Amino acid sequence: MQPDHLLIYGTLAAGAVGLHLWLRGRRERGAAQAHQQAQEAGLNEPPSLHPVVDPARCIGSGGCATACPEGALGIVGGRATLINASACIGHGACHAACPVEAISLVFGTERRGVDIPSITPQFESNVPGIFIAGELGGMGLIRKATEQGRQAVEALRQRRAGPAELDVVIVGAGPAGISAGLAAMQHGLRYRLIEQEDSLGGAVYHYPRNKIAMTAPVKLALVGTVRMSEVSKEKLLEFWHGVVEKTGLSLHFRERMERVERRGDGFVVHTNAGSHAARSVLLAIGRRGSPRKLAVAGEELPKVVYRLVDAEQYRGQRVLVVGGGDSALEAALALAEQPATTVALSYRGAAFNRVKEKNRRALQQAAEAGRLELLLGSELLEIAPEAVRLRGASGELQRPNDAVIVCAGGVLPIPLLQQMGIAFQTKHGSA
Repeated sequence: MQPDHLLIYGTLAAGAVGLHLWLRGRRERGAAQAHQQAQEAGLNEPPSLHPVVDPARCIGSGGCATACPEGALGIVGGRATLINASACIGHGACHAACPVEAISLVFGTERRGVDIPSITPQFESNVPGIFIAGELGGMGLIRKATEQGRQAVEALRQRRAGPAELDVVIVGAGPAGISAGLAAMQHGLRYRLIEQEDSLGGAVYHYPRNKIAMTAPVKLALVGTVRMSEVSKEKLLEFWHGVVEKTGLSLHFRERMERVERRGDGFVVHTNAGSHAARSVLLAIGRRGSPRKLAVAGEELPKVVYRLVDAEQYRGQRVLVVGGGDSALEAALALAEQPATTVALSYRGAAFNRVKEKNRRALQQAAEAGRLELLLGSELLEIAPEAVRLRGASGELQRPNDAVIVCAGGVLPIPLLQQMGIAFQTKHGSA
């Protein structure tokens, strides 16, 4: 090869390496800035299952950051870092993408423990006959939750004999609950599958529109192995609905478990729709819990909901959003984009803490532009069919209203589970 050719190839190679290093440095600087902003905003505590990186094994390939559609991971100082813990939804795509197995998925942190129920390898709790599968038991990954639901039914089949009305009451219609219901059908068990909300899908249902729900091949009774890779929330929910329609799985929506009592060798599950005697109970509920309510007059009206699924359905309406977290801010901003929609955001605090800086800025800009009304330091007092009454810093005020969206988080029924006798252990950053 001629010396001039070597010089050209060398120059091109050096240029390519230089461009790569420059781009990598820019990404690292952006990740470091995002990490600092998240820490300053108090967004550095993960809500549930999340990755922990072993710095001794991490090679900084960036595969985990690329695989994370929420932008929760980034490369800082040459190593993978959870730069925005509050954005992590625990789908585990980062874990699968790491080429050197430097990522573990855990619950809790050193500062904030997470209570996880104690269960056996057969998914039975310390209370014989009560089984736990899915997110509540420490597994939020879709593939593993569905597998746990199926295996839990295999285990509880051994308790089938007895005079009870049902073999099992399954609580929760997420991936684990649906899988358990299908397994119960396959084995001819008498089952009742209840869901406190009006939709199936569990935590996936509450993801924002087009949120990526990472999953993998899943094995379902009556259906077989279903191969999935990267699918959106909508596609995954469409799949679950198709499974229900194809198999005839029986679900009872808007039926909420209120208490469970031991009766003989089985249980009686009391719900808002009645009581059901069963040999076993399978809890397939998530960690999001029941929506936190405000306990104000009129909250039972049908115009009150606890999540925003589609902002377009509120076009032309007068909407009050209540809450001070990112979900409330994002809901108010999405509604403000709809034509002829009047939006007010009520928050009892004087300022928004623990929210993303970009949401804070966008909200301020929208308020200054007159696209929404910001009611800081206010408290909702009453919800009427066509209005809402609030108390603000200057006294009471009233606003015409067609819909109220409460974004106040959820309440996990740990006291209820403890009344059943279920024991918990606190996880501080362990699997």
